[in-house]
Amino acid sequence: MSPRLGSSQRGAIGLMAAGTLAVALVFMLLAVDSGRLYLEKRKLQSIADTSALEAASRGGLCTPTTTANDYAKENATRNGFTVVAGDNSRGLAVTCGTLTTNASNIRVFTADATKNDAVRVVATRSVMTSIASGIWSMFSGAPVSTQMILSATAVAAYAPPVAQLTIRSSLASVNSSNSPLLNMVIGNLLGGNLSLTAAGWNGLLATNVNLLSYLDQLAIQLNVKAGDYDALLNTAVSASQLIDAAVKVLQKNGSVATAIINDVISVKAIAPNTQLLKVGDLLKVATGTPAAALNTSVQLFQLLQTVAQLSNNKSAVSAATQVNIPLVGSVSIQTKVIEPPQLSAIGNPAKAKAGLLKKPQTDQIFVRTAQVRTLVTVDAPIIKVVSGVSSILTGLATPVSKVVGGLLNLNLVDVVAGVVCLLGCNVTDVDITHSLSIYIEAASAQSHVTDFSCATPATKSLTVQATTSLATLGVGYVDPVAAFSSSAPVNVQPVRLIDFGQRFCLLTLVCGQRTAGVGGGLNLRALSTVGAQTNTLLFSPVNDINAATIYKSPPGTANIVSSLGATLNGLQVTYVPPSGSTPGAANGTVTSAMATIISSVITLVQNVLAPILDPIVNTLLSALGISLGNAEVGANLSCHMGRAYLVI
Repeated sequence: MSPRLGSSQRGAIGLMAAGTLAVALVFMLLAVDSGRLYLEKRKLQSIADTSALEAASRGGLCTPTTTANDYAKENATRNGFTVVAGDNSRGLAVTCGTLTTNASNIRVFTADATKNDAVRVVATRSVMTSIASGIWSMFSGAPVSTQMILSATAVAAYAPPVAQLTIRSSLASVNSSNSPLLNMVIGNLLGGNLSLTAAGWNGLLATNVNLLSYLDQLAIQLNVKAGDYDALLNTAVSASQLIDAAVKVLQKNGSVATAIINDVISVKAIAPNTQLLKVGDLLKVATGTPAAALNTSVQLFQLLQTVAQLSNNKSAVSAATQVNIPLVGSVSIQTKVIEPPQLSAIGNPAKAKAGLLKKPQTDQIFVRTAQVRTLVTVDAPIIKVVSGVSSILTGLATPVSKVVGGLLNLNLVDVVAGVVCLLGCNVTDVDITHSLSIYIEAASAQSHVTDFSCATPATKSLTVQATTSLATLGVGYVDPVAAFSSSAPVNVQPVRLIDFGQRFCLLTLVCGQRTAGVGGGLNLRALSTVGAQTNTLLFSPVNDINAATIYKSPPGTANIVSSLGATLNGLQVTYVPPSGSTPGAANGTVTSAMATIISSVITLVQNVLAPILDPIVNTLLSALGISLGNAEVGANLSCHMGRAYLVI
């Protein structure tokens, strides 16, 4: 190799090394410069994030005050980012508005100075221009600036406190005496027959279902996108699907006894499979409620009970059954849910409180039990079979003859008094009714949130207003068809309890056909109402959403059964003369005798009806959860969910 060629190679290598070093230095410079800008951007983003979080968490407003801007600047100053008027090197722009989700499920901020659902903060800072930008400006012919503006945007939303209300029957346990009636009630509401034992019902009462797991399971079965609870609540569903979701959740929970799961499967087997219901009929969840707020539990019995009542409300059939009561006879019970219940409601108590001042009221956290109509028909000789009635009627025989004869100027003779009809005479004949109706229309108990406090975790509280609505109670005759009309009030007609007829007898031995209504009769009717009562319930302490629910009963609420007992004390028995007759003036004897008759008859009817009320009506209404004295309101409140979080 020649000396000249080696020298040329060494010169080329030196040039390449110098060029490589220059390129390395440029890249190193760019890396350092980019790192500088990245760190500045990161610091600026931190300022925007913390400022937005503070403005949102403190409930800052843009109008009519500028507290959102004040809170953001205070936070920036504490973090070394002081904004000075007239200094263009640093800026902090605060905007209030709302959040929406577009078709691509991406959150979008919409500016609205009148609302503070979300707060957007844009932080800007002037820094030295990057080298790359300066070089680009030099080669492009643009003017070179020594400064450039960095910008960072953050949007924070205030996760409001979340409250939950539930309402249920206070049925605490089931024994062997009322479990058959509970089988009848729940089974007939669903349209089938149940045969659960008392232990089975008590197992349902003692078992809870996680609400979040339940809704997620429903979403899978109904092909609803996971997490889209608004769509799930508006999806059509059947009673069978609602119960099946509970079965699958229980099966995933290894601690639930197989016997309990089998009992729920038995309930599902008779549930209708027509998709007449909506998930939102069962549960009410406010739009935008975080999924964490659904991490709560509901009682399994309460869930099944509500599904049964909803199913009955959507159907045109009333649940009916026959019950035989000793010494009374056959009793027919028909029940129809007129207005459906709500199992649970979850929402923002701050919006609920503010919505009370609006007309119509908005954003309410509201729950209610079912409004139910019940018709009990006693189809038997209800008075004749009662012990001691014969002797009382014997004692009333002479007064009956005197009263009817005195009022209508009839020649009635009572054979019991020992009068012998030689040539024939008209003899008093008293007949007792064989049918009587007990009608109960129990309006719903309802409750809604009116106030709350999240001052400290130890003193947080939820204030709830509970109203027990009117109940209508009647005794007499009610048309079974018209009893369950939702468009008109029920008409309770008087029933002819005792009919004063007569027979024509010879020698007291041969009597002809009975003629009814000759002496008129005694009509029986009772109709009264239990007034609405409103009470305020203060839940303090109150547990978080995912903790056990605390229940309270409204104080001083009326009990339907005791009120019906009072109605029996107010029974009206009136004498009705036969059609077309003109009663004569009643003298003192006749008036006294009539008072004796009416008093004795009322006592008889009360003695017959009283044993029916407790075993049938009380257990029935307790099982349905609509007895005014048995409604319980449960509340939960989570204040820790009221912390702001970054959404964009």
